[in-house]
Amino acid sequence: MPHTQALLHSIPNPTAVLFGLSGCLVDFGARSRQNNNDATERAHLTPGALEALNSLQLQGIPCAWLDELPHAQSLALATSLPDWITASPHTLNRGQWPSPDACWQALMVLNIDRLDGCVLVSGEPRLLQSGLNAGLWTIGLASCGSLCGLTPSEWQALSQQERELKRGKATVQLFGLGVHSVVDHLGELDTCLSDIGLRRRKGEKP
Repeated sequence: MPHTQALLHSIPNPTAVLFGLSGCLVDFGARSRQNNNDATERAHLTPGALEALNSLQLQGIPCAWLDELPHAQSLALATSLPDWITASPHTLNRGQWPSPDACWQALMVLNIDRLDGCVLVSGEPRLLQSGLNAGLWTIGLASCGSLCGLTPSEWQALSQQERELKRGKATVQLFGLGVHSVVDHLGELDTCLSDIGLRRRKGEKP
């Protein structure tokens, strides 16, 4: 037990965590990418999002969200997020995905001075590619992003087998991009970040 506790204490925390907005923190299924109606309805947090954010805040880990939706639409979607999380919305002049600039800009907003230990979490393949291009650790979300593309009610209406098939297909696509880890939703983020910490402690680089 003492050895296990020492091992846990030696796992490095992330330097910073960037989140996609639509299809990650809010807007289950990333439906806002198809049309911009009902932004208020889509502003609901996805499963595990609030718990994940609170956990990171308690650990003092800087966080920001980013998106490439129009500025006003992004802000409307972000209304249910805690006030303390930094917004780094897409700008028209720089940072189009999958350019790495968007991720670098978000880290600059957080005053992060090194890429080591920085993590991007998203269900959007183009943003994940941006994170990979920027040299970040990347975590893909299988069920709540654009690859499944279903509203919460549509997702729940599926049979268990149908959900597993869609989740499996999305997982294969995300790993095909080269992401470092894939989880179902943000409720599984803590375990995934600990795994990345172990990989970093062993000297692995993204």
